[in-house]
Amino acid sequence: MGLPATRDEADVILIFGGDGTIHRHLGQLVKLRLPVLMVPVGSGNDFARAIGLRRVKDSLTAWQRFCRGTCYVPEIDLGVISTAVIAGEAPAPHNPKYFCSVAGVGLDGEVARRANGLPRWLRANGGYVLSLAPAVLTFAPLPMKILTGSDNMTSDGWAVRSNKPTLLAAFANTTTYGGGMKIAPNARMDDGLLDVCVVGAIDRFRLLGLFPTVYGGRHLGIKEVLYFHAPRVRVETEHPLDVYADGDYVCRTPIEVSIEHAALKVIVPKI
Repeated sequence: MGLPATRDEADVILIFGGDGTIHRHLGQLVKLRLPVLMVPVGSGNDFARAIGLRRVKDSLTAWQRFCRGTCYVPEIDLGVISTAVIAGEAPAPHNPKYFCSVAGVGLDGEVARRANGLPRWLRANGGYVLSLAPAVLTFAPLPMKILTGSDNMTSDGWAVRSNKPTLLAAFANTTTYGGGMKIAPNARMDDGLLDVCVVGAIDRFRLLGLFPTVYGGRHLGIKEVLYFHAPRVRVETEHPLDVYADGDYVCRTPIEVSIEHAALKVIVPKI
């Protein structure tokens, strides 16, 4: 898919695909500031569902209303990932990456890596779930420090929110990822905040038993789960860990994650 070089070359952008497809074009879409219509034909489609586009038919309805000038075109937030600067180390190149749904470090990154190696048809039919069990059985909690900009800050302007062995940390703009898992049931795309879900050390077999609770957002009641909102977060690990967002590999830790408010115009079927 080729995008126009300037906003004068188009009135609207149609994207046929899923989370990964729109993820790879977000930087240019933000610059263009044109309305975007998703057509959900990818393997996950969590972002499309979040804005009310569950089927191709929904996109067609939204397109017809856009052509009539009667559709709803809200401006939604996007997440931003950039390489963190650690005291005493040389700064890394500033190359921020946008994401539309959820970014994660830890177990979900390993699951995404495994799922991305599956055939496309299998990824679209439970590939994330199929990749979860082998990942859970081999992935161990890792030391992870998560900091936020809030009260009781450290001398460099960050407050430690979590500093313990961690299975996964997810930073959400939308409620779901991985094909419908409601990792952040309270997330909103217009509040200027990340929803952060941190899962500490849980026995592997107990974790497998608790996994279905994520689809209903009931995991927030588990004592090992920390859930909070923040405008920006920093993640530090003893060793670099892979960071995935919208199902795609982005970079390695340490990172800073933030929200860019009202960054993308989307066409939705709601009037």
